[in-house]
Parts: sequence; structure tokens; C-alpha cells
Amino acid sequence: MIVRQPVVAGMFYPVNPRTLENEIGQMLSKAAINPSASVRHGNLIAIIVPHAGYVYSGLTAAHAYKLLQQTSFDTVVIISPSHREYFQGISVYSGDVYRTPLGDIAIDEDIREKLVKDDKLIEASTHGHTAEHAIEVQLPFLQKVLKNFKIVPIVMSDQGSELCYHLADRLAEVLKDKKALIAASTDLSHYHTAYEADKLDKIVIDDVAHFDYKKLSKDLETERAEACGGGPVVAALRAAKKLGANHVEILHQCNSGDVTGDRDAVVGYLSAAVLKIY
Repeated sequence: MIVRQPVVAGMFYPVNPRTLENEIGQMLSKAAINPSASVRHGNLIAIIVPHAGYVYSGLTAAHAYKLLQQTSFDTVVIISPSHREYFQGISVYSGDVYRTPLGDIAIDEDIREKLVKDDKLIEASTHGHTAEHAIEVQLPFLQKVLKNFKIVPIVMSDQGSELCYHLADRLAEVLKDKKALIAASTDLSHYHTAYEADKLDKIVIDDVAHFDYKKLSKDLETERAEACGGGPVVAALRAAKKLGANHVEILHQCNSGDVTGDRDAVVGYLSAAVLKIY
């Protein structure tokens, strides 16, 4: 069995299982659910979640994961940027499980094989997965709120619109009629003053709120806005729309200065729910 071992346990989140569960439980209890989103949780198609250390972005992430507490999904597809490795195309983890201090999560091999079959841009590999934190930090939250699920961990190195759209279209094709959730892992602007970050982040948040993945892609490519996982968000929004989603609910936003008090160089965070409303 090929296991992807945790690499940021003890840094981004607690390594002790009991401490980790307690910390996630506390964040979930503090997260306020928007009533208009909570009544629609059964129609969740995708979520957008941050991937910093829990002390900074955990509460923002908890607002999205709290919506999953009364749901069930067979598979969660997690789309992540690659922070540490450049490679061509899109990489779906080729191993058997991702491990966290809370246990192992199996890879959905069926969906993986359908995604990579006869595809020149999407491959099954370990590229981008070995040291990447943006997928790993999502997993303990998922283990806390869901039971009996598998994952499809996807890392994008190139986040150009062509690759984002291709991945989205393949996901929409493969996930049709599946009980699956898409999770896009991203932080927003990095190391600007809080004032500048708020202006930059508002552009991304407005594009997401308006479900406008084309404008989001353009704003990111022209550097009008910033998001380290902007490509995964574009892909998730396009795929969700093709799967019938028609509404985005912004759940929570903040920046690291809200925790540290340092407003001179902050990182922005966002969580959102992408829903199908009948």
C-alpha cells in the first residue's frame, strides 16, 4: 500500500489526535452558519476553503465544513495549487491513501482512473503531492464531519484558464450522478497591508459571490487580484455550474492580521458554499 504521510502535522495543525479533534470541534462550535446556506446544505456541490495553519484560517474553514455535518458524500474531490513543485499538467495522487493523525483516507480509484483515462493533461502521479500542505490541512476537518468517504486529491501546477476549464469539464463529466463534493483549496492575497489586502480580496470575493469564474480567471491572470489557489477555485466553480449549481454563498472571510494584530503584511482567507437551489 502506498501511503502519503502527513508532512505538516505539528506545524499547521496539532499532531496529537485528541488535541486535533478537540481543536477542530472548538472551531466548528464557534462557526456561525448563515441561515440561508444552512437550510440548503443538502444541495452542496462545492466548497471553497483556505489552507493556512489552523490558528490563522481554521475558523474560516470551519464555516464551510460545518455545513457538511448533516450531509454525506461518497467522495470528496480536493483541488489544490502546488506551492513547492512545478510540473506539467494536473496530478491526481497515484497512491492508495492519504494519512493524517486521525487515520487513513482511501483514494477513490474509480474516479481517478476515469479522470486520467486517455487524457493528455491529467495524470496519476505523485507530482505536487509529496510536500504540499493545501490538501493535507483539509483532511482532518473532513474526517471530523464525514463518515465513510474517499478522496480524489488533485494538484495543479499551471493554473492557466485552459487547464482550469479542462479539469472542470472532466470533473463535471466524471462526477455526474455521483454523490461527490468538490473542495477548492485557496488562500487570497499575500503580504500586503490589511487595507491593500481588503481591496484585492474583495475582487476575488465579488467574482466568487457572482459565480463568475470567467471574470475571476481574467482578474487573476491580469494580476488585478491574487489567490494562490485561484485556479482550483475557477475549476471548482465551472465544474459546479456544469453539475447544476446556481448559487454561491460567502460564508466567512478574514486575514491573518485578525489573529496576530499585525496589519502590515497579512494573508487573506475565504470560505464559500456553491449550491444547487431548486
